[in-house]
Amino acid sequence: MSRPTLRIARLPHGSGLPLPAYQTEGAAGMDVCAAEALTLAPGARAAVATGLMVAVPEGHELQVRARSGLALRDGIAVLNAPGTIDSDYRGEVKIILANLGSEPVAIRPGMRVAQLVLAPVVQAAIAEVDELEPTARGSGGFGSTGRE
Repeated sequence: MSRPTLRIARLPHGSGLPLPAYQTEGAAGMDVCAAEALTLAPGARAAVATGLMVAVPEGHELQVRARSGLALRDGIAVLNAPGTIDSDYRGEVKIILANLGSEPVAIRPGMRVAQLVLAPVVQAAIAEVDELEPTARGSGGFGSTGRE
């Protein structure tokens, strides 16, 4: 099975940092590192530079997701999760991090701050209609299918 190629260009402030990488053979996401130092106070958020630009293959998106260890240990979340990097974007990849914990968290260059997942995208054809066909669920929203 052929794997799509994710082309990556380094910016000057990303020089010497590891490229995104899968940490295990079965990993779905590649860890990506910060290219800057900052401290996230409790409740604060920041767009953390990676020092990288990417060319996502056409027909795909690059999803930005939290790293579970940072989330559990330090309360660091990726906002807008999963974030999307579109195939036609060519700017620097930045990771929107938020500190949901009770202590400041130091981010340092080379620290793995998020994971990137390459995923296929299907663009929908849009069709406006006067009404939608009924379903058993109907318009039941949040919690309407039960708690179990």
